[in-house]
Amino acid sequence: MLNETYDVIVVGCGVAGLAAAVSAAEGGARVAIIERAPIESRGGQSRYTEAYLRMKSETEVTDDFESFLAENGSGRIDPNLIEESAQPTPQRDALVNALSIADPEVIDALASGAAPTISWLKELGVRFDFLPTGFLTKTQPRLLPVGGGEALVETLAAKAENLSARFYYSTSALRLLRDDGNTVTGIVVKPQGAPALALTGQVILACGGFEGNQEMLTRYLGPRALHLRPICRGGYYNRGDGITMALDVGAATSGDFGSYHAEPMDPRSGISEPAIFVFPYGILVNKAGKRFTDEAPGPVDAYYERVTRKICQQDEGIAYLILDARHADIPNFRSGLRTDQPPVVGATLPVLAKKLDIPASALQQTVEAFNRACPADGQSRYRPFETDGVATTELDPPKSNWALPIDAAPFHAYPIISANVFTFGGVKTDALGRVLDQDGYPIPGLYAAGEMTGMYYGNYAGGTSVLRGLVFGRLAGRDAVSHINIAVTP
Repeated sequence: MLNETYDVIVVGCGVAGLAAAVSAAEGGARVAIIERAPIESRGGQSRYTEAYLRMKSETEVTDDFESFLAENGSGRIDPNLIEESAQPTPQRDALVNALSIADPEVIDALASGAAPTISWLKELGVRFDFLPTGFLTKTQPRLLPVGGGEALVETLAAKAENLSARFYYSTSALRLLRDDGNTVTGIVVKPQGAPALALTGQVILACGGFEGNQEMLTRYLGPRALHLRPICRGGYYNRGDGITMALDVGAATSGDFGSYHAEPMDPRSGISEPAIFVFPYGILVNKAGKRFTDEAPGPVDAYYERVTRKICQQDEGIAYLILDARHADIPNFRSGLRTDQPPVVGATLPVLAKKLDIPASALQQTVEAFNRACPADGQSRYRPFETDGVATTELDPPKSNWALPIDAAPFHAYPIISANVFTFGGVKTDALGRVLDQDGYPIPGLYAAGEMTGMYYGNYAGGTSVLRGLVFGRLAGRDAVSHINIAVTP
């Protein structure tokens, strides 16, 4: 087997991996970047995302940033252990460091590292602005890079190239190399059509979750995984290799392995992120023509994931958004529709039901029951861009906002399934991005960043994933440099 030597080897060419590679190369390290995709598709999920950032300015995260992550940062854990996790690391029992929870020190590092990371990216040429999003109602501001994730990927990749990082495209990572003391000393990789290579150096794993691996999805999520689909083409490259390799060398886990970030998408579309965020203005029915959830419990940015999970639980993992002609009167309605496919249209509900292949009588009964439950003064109180409290009465399940009758033809419908944006389960790291073992200690020579690290349980904190990859990729790259014998300019 051929051998090549580097100071830092980064697996993954998304924003987490590229942030790690650039920060290490800026420190003088010889860097290799392993990317499963060909050069034209480099970047994985990052390339296709709009890259929402949960920040109220370029220098401040949102007010609820740390509290939301902490409140959704574990499953059912002994409260005494949760309390102990709030102590500084040296004062904790090692057991606490290895717990499957979002470490408060990691959350703090993410929050405090956000602004410096944005400043660093601006120095590299990335521009940021508060651009329009797909959310017609929202609870939090979201800063975006101009040009989305593709701009982040191309800017960072260009900088890495300028700093002489070596890219290995169309190359898969196979296994980690270790010495007798369990220090990670490198990785074996396999370029397409060429012999395997043993690359020596510290390793930063940043190769995503397992949304592109059907076997792992079924193992961890269960049979419902059959009805899931990655949100974009880049997700199919994420096969869980990094997680598997880290677990093979004793890494601790974190994050909810039985869950994922859910987003409502049009299954007919093949474009990146064909999301449908306008369901609060209609009703959702399953294949039996029945409602099954409150479509509008609050602002869509805060509740779309919970509603989408209920869609996934329906027969064949699909639901249909039913709208009447009035939806077209909502200003900028199209901004909440990211699909490139037209609606299914029917002059009557029976015609619409036939086109959707759902029972016409059931749909008719569902709509009539919903209409009877809508308030008589709903139209006068209706406010499409704020939670207006126009709610149904004596209806199960209820609709808490924007409950207007569906009675104006023509009727429109969109099929919706749950997209798997990224999986929640991954390896546990500390605030420097070092992978922890099952006793809570760093595994020497091994780091991880981005979607393959575990932080989320239950509800995703919108606008934190890309930021997490950027912040901890940069921190991991910088820390790796501190362990090599080169002159580093402060």
